[in-house]
Amino acid sequence: MSSMTQVGAVTALVCATAAAWPAGERRSGARRAHLLLAGGEAVGTGPPERPGPARRLREAHGRVRPEWWAPAVGLVLAVLGTSVLPAVAGAAGLPLLRRVRLAREARRARERRGDSVIALCGVLAGEVRAGRQPGEALLRAAQESGGLGEARSAVLAAARFGGDVPQALAVAARRPGAEGLLGLAACWRVAVDQGAGLAAGLDRLEGALRVQRDQRADLRAQLAGARSTALMLAGLPVLGLLLGAALGTDPLRVLLHTGAGLVCLLAGGLLEGVGLWWALRIVRGAEAE
Repeated sequence: MSSMTQVGAVTALVCATAAAWPAGERRSGARRAHLLLAGGEAVGTGPPERPGPARRLREAHGRVRPEWWAPAVGLVLAVLGTSVLPAVAGAAGLPLLRRVRLAREARRARERRGDSVIALCGVLAGEVRAGRQPGEALLRAAQESGGLGEARSAVLAAARFGGDVPQALAVAARRPGAEGLLGLAACWRVAVDQGAGLAAGLDRLEGALRVQRDQRADLRAQLAGARSTALMLAGLPVLGLLLGAALGTDPLRVLLHTGAGLVCLLAGGLLEGVGLWWALRIVRGAEAE
């Protein structure tokens, strides 16, 4: 009787395992499908792969702002020179470097916005030439190119519900780099009010914007040499300090702990800052013209 009970138990266990196996496969397949449809990178059943040291280093480097190198370098020089002046100078340079970084990021955002406006004009011209109505063409072009940016909702609402599209485009053109939307607003107004060809005007507008962008890029490439020369000359005092340290003269002690050294450090730093500011001002003036 006991043997029959054991056989029955084993049979029940085998049946339960066989019944649970397809369910487990279904759950596993459902999990893989969920990961695949959700856009996950891993479609297996194992745990997600941990990021490697190189990836973690890149992520940490991306989180650290470049301006924080100023107080770090100042602290190192303060320790090496046994003086608090480098640390103070590094802390004072933090807002200046932050301003430089923000200006560079704003310039890149302005360039990206200008490129997206050019793409918007090209896609919109193609949609209109394909036979779509201007409002529908603008909706499709904005979705494909992203040229309207933050003002997309207002412009698309005006196009969808019969609002003042040129006015909405003029408001969107107030963002730096999106000035080309003023030309798009003018083309739209002329095409709607006077029945002129919108696609032809958009083609001319796109060509003009491309020419302006290429001119700015060419001018920036020509001025890159002057900017690099100014930055290289600004770094020559650091090279002098390294050469002095290599020769065993201990320049940090002379500059930070003697009266003549402090005077030279103050005068040199002032002249260095003024010279660098003046050189970069000339380059920015050439770019603005």
